[in-house]
Amino acid sequence: MQPCDLSAIEARRLIGAGKLSPVELLESCIARIEAVDHAVNAVVTRDFERARERAREAEAAVAKGEPLGPLHGLPIGIKDTSETGGLRTTFGSPIFKDHVPAADERFVALIRAAGGIVVGKTNVPEWAAGGNTRNPVFGATGNPFDPTRSAAGSSGGSAVALACGMVPLASGSDTGGSLRNPAAFCGVVGFRPSPGLIPSEKRGAAWLQVSTNGPMARTVGDAALLLSVMMGEDSRDPLSAVVPGETLRKAADYASLPEVDLSTLRVAITPDFGFAPTEHQVAQTLADKTGLFRSVFREAADTTPDCTGADDIFAVLRAVAALAMFGPLAAKHPDQLGPNIRDNIAEGDGYSARDVAEAMNAQTAMYRRWQAFYKDYDIILAPSVTISPRPWRELYPREINGQATRSYYHWLACAYAVTLPGHPAVSLPVGLDRNGLPFGLQVIGPRGGDRLTLGVAAALERHLSGDSRTARPLPDIAALTAKPALSEAEGFYAFD
Repeated sequence: MQPCDLSAIEARRLIGAGKLSPVELLESCIARIEAVDHAVNAVVTRDFERARERAREAEAAVAKGEPLGPLHGLPIGIKDTSETGGLRTTFGSPIFKDHVPAADERFVALIRAAGGIVVGKTNVPEWAAGGNTRNPVFGATGNPFDPTRSAAGSSGGSAVALACGMVPLASGSDTGGSLRNPAAFCGVVGFRPSPGLIPSEKRGAAWLQVSTNGPMARTVGDAALLLSVMMGEDSRDPLSAVVPGETLRKAADYASLPEVDLSTLRVAITPDFGFAPTEHQVAQTLADKTGLFRSVFREAADTTPDCTGADDIFAVLRAVAALAMFGPLAAKHPDQLGPNIRDNIAEGDGYSARDVAEAMNAQTAMYRRWQAFYKDYDIILAPSVTISPRPWRELYPREINGQATRSYYHWLACAYAVTLPGHPAVSLPVGLDRNGLPFGLQVIGPRGGDRLTLGVAAALERHLSGDSRTARPLPDIAALTAKPALSEAEGFYAFD
């Protein structure tokens, strides 16, 4: 095992004990990027020299016995929708292809302050719109298990970088599954927290609770470690719980997860939440996997909360958020926006105030039905994604099981079913699906139960790790190293 393949927790322990040099760890990560990234195109803007300087400083701090932050010496990838001071941030858009922010946004600054070392930026779809990581600035990102297939999105670059051992930690963000879907496609962990747990001073239409940043990693414990640094209170985010003079959530509580006894849990299992267009083989894979371990729970029932109207609710709320963010851009740069953004704007322009009011009322009703459901169940298990990875040349799935999808994001329905009521969810890698590609299982907790959800996922991860059918799958690094550059593929830079 190379240092870059260590878990973040183990690498940090070794650094603190003086048994692993931050310089050695960084150089291992850089070597992996340089060996493999040509085949998958995950780390699209690199900050190696500044990272090397930070690693030398981190090494000196250990030698001097200085206090070390929770991420001291750990290399980290930052999704290219988050601003990084002095490092290009493009949002996957040609409009911002040369944009270099003056300062870090909040959570990036916190990561650096905790000792994390930013190695570079990870690839995204244009403006994070869509579940396929490709844009006209940096091109497509390939799946680490088969670079001809999609890494999903919008945090596809982060998921691929993690799976390939390029970094032990990475940031993501999630509206309709943008960190859960790529985590599932690439065999890593993604955590969508409760809205407001990770504040954002950059998020537009901030009263809408559909979008949030979140941690990505190779293990649940590593994701919790990164969450403990990213989270907090910030009055600039109206969804952040702020009481002047008080700290409502303690970071240490999230870095150290509760021990959960799986045999005490009442679990609901659903392949589709009663409405999502789930591929037959995905539903069969869910049955296969849960059949191996459902007996460990106190109760495991095949049931789902009532998600009536979810497709229409999400369509309206997503369009409202898109209009708030992209409307001004469309007015200034109408010819420099891709098809997903244009579709979002056109859809939003077609809704009335009555449509928005009805969607918000329906979302509230759905939320209350979920709360009633959680009186009988502690956790829901469901697929993270409705399909198995398909070729990245397919901008989005236009059909599932022979039935046409209703939009470019309809195939994300298993994820946005959870977004709408605002519950925390972990995408946990659980072996391979029936197509031989990574399978992601959503572990969905109660409203506000972020720490419990992570604890359950960690306990399940431990239980599943000893069986090759359910353990986290690993890509073939040697095979990726030998593959041709993905940039040589036809359509690499195309929008559609």
